[in-house]
Amino acid sequence: MDDKFYMQEALKEAFKALEEDEVPVGSIIVYENKIIARSYNQVRRLKDPTAHAEILAITQACSFLNYERLNGCKMYVTIEPCIMCAGALILSRVDKLIYGASDNRQGAFGSLFDITKYKNTQHKIKVKSGFLKEECASLIQEFFKEKRSLLQ
Repeated sequence: MDDKFYMQEALKEAFKALEEDEVPVGSIIVYENKIIARSYNQVRRLKDPTAHAEILAITQACSFLNYERLNGCKMYVTIEPCIMCAGALILSRVDKLIYGASDNRQGAFGSLFDITKYKNTQHKIKVKSGFLKEECASLIQEFFKEKRSLLQ
């Protein structure tokens, strides 16, 4: 299985968020070519501002591995992670992050700022950005376009 397959799996998770009227972000974690965690944003559902797809997937993956570190793991996420999620990725020791669309308002891997540029972070994550960018971006753009139209 390749990056395209895994990102399509993350997109499936984002569609679950969309169905629940959550911001449509999906994430999966892969270890030894096997999906060990999958999640989507559940902020409204759980009434928890930290219930981002990435955080929930990290919790699942740590539980699956029975370890607080995700060495050897890759995370696929449809949108560039925010500052909170970037911190969680570093602390959990994810090896590689592959994300779809950039987030100019909150992205912490090159858009708003780039956490990988800081020399003192305790773990360096390899990052691949823009993967299936159009599919990932259009999902979230349509979500917010619909939300704005309801306000008018």
